[in-house]
Amino acid sequence: METISPAVQKTFISEDFLLRSETARILYHDYAKEMPIIDYHCHLPPDQIAEDKQFENLTQIWLYGDHYKWRAMRANGINERYCTGDASDWEKFEQWAATVPYTMRNPLYHWTHLELLRYFDIDILLNKHTAREIYEECSAKLRQPDYSVKSLLTRMNVKVICTTDDPTDALNYHSAISESGFDIRVLPTFRPDKAMLLIDSPDDFKQYLSKLAQAAGTGEITSYEALLAAIQNRHDFFASMGGRLSDHGLEHIYAEFDEAAAREAFAAALRGEKPSAAQALAFKSVLLYEMAKMDHAKGWTQQFHLGALRNNNERMLRELGPDTGWDSIGDYSQAQALSKFLNKLDSTDQLAKTILYNLNPADNEVLATMTGNYNDGTVAGKMQFGSGWWFLDQKDGMERQMNALSNMGLLSRFVGMLTDSRSFLSYPRHEYFRRILCNLIGQDVENGELPNDIQWLGKMVEGICYNNANKYFGF
Repeated sequence: METISPAVQKTFISEDFLLRSETARILYHDYAKEMPIIDYHCHLPPDQIAEDKQFENLTQIWLYGDHYKWRAMRANGINERYCTGDASDWEKFEQWAATVPYTMRNPLYHWTHLELLRYFDIDILLNKHTAREIYEECSAKLRQPDYSVKSLLTRMNVKVICTTDDPTDALNYHSAISESGFDIRVLPTFRPDKAMLLIDSPDDFKQYLSKLAQAAGTGEITSYEALLAAIQNRHDFFASMGGRLSDHGLEHIYAEFDEAAAREAFAAALRGEKPSAAQALAFKSVLLYEMAKMDHAKGWTQQFHLGALRNNNERMLRELGPDTGWDSIGDYSQAQALSKFLNKLDSTDQLAKTILYNLNPADNEVLATMTGNYNDGTVAGKMQFGSGWWFLDQKDGMERQMNALSNMGLLSRFVGMLTDSRSFLSYPRHEYFRRILCNLIGQDVENGELPNDIQWLGKMVEGICYNNANKYFGF
């Protein structure tokens, strides 16, 4: 029997990867595998889609901006020069390849080999021995026309992409994409967090108000009413560009609705003074509430990503800036303020379709039960417990999220997976999710806990993979 060298081994990604039963295999291969993708939350740069960017090498498309990989490399003792520093693209890839074998049991190990296989037909393990061969082959392919950004998205059967955009963004790249006749819809998502969160930093807040006023064309923002008018202006503009969603990345929901204190916070910031903690909380609460009403008025879906403790390493924040891999799970209290916020909107029938995501797995059941409090019969699954996010975007995290949703709500109405990624090579995460989903349901059938009704279960799987989201968001 031929022995494969330890340095060059075929991957473990078989046709039935993660599918541990015959039912799971049927559900995945016959129902999930070929379903299109709606990526309703991601951080893909729209300029690179508009320009149909061609990457020169694998490092540029795979390692630039990927804080998941940077965290693994740092944990493996790799110097920062090879993560975010001035090392060459090859040197950075070489260090990543040397790290990959040490990522076993981290989702990066699965994602890495799924992406190499699905995009590049690379069916060998990545390590320091295979690094040069894989780097050269993938980089050569990336320089071919059928590996441009638009081609990569088309290859993965993506139908809709929702980027994440600040209200001050002119959305000119979205316009260019639409006018180009590209088959995939690329829509903006309204992410107005800076309008709230910068209240604690008056100088930054005033600079942001200037940008917002310029974008809205409403003149200088010198009153709270003018701020609301400018935000409404940009909200309307996003809607005119096809926007259907808003998004907020918060430690926790703000729900202290003292409008007088909110106005005091705004006035203080305009004077260059830092508002008190109570004033700032009131400002964030009242503004978040007003923007939620805007979402409802347009039939949008609002998303709340809750629980990240960001920028823990102040030294590296100073050196590299935010979103460079120094964030972690926070242990904030979520239930009481969230209930108060949602209830205030629901009491006047102004609660939009809502997706709640938690970063702390301890909040799984909290959010899963909270969504059940505010369904009103207007649409199936109006309140959604969102998919495993960030540090929970892995096998155990996704299984626990789906189990909590199954136990507390209706998994069958779930709008499914998203990438939440900055990488054009991240779409096999949908395959990963679909395999895990089918395995979870298949195992219940094999255990005698669900009927072996493949037709109904297949319909359920197709819904979670694509159909539910397509109907829910109105795409």
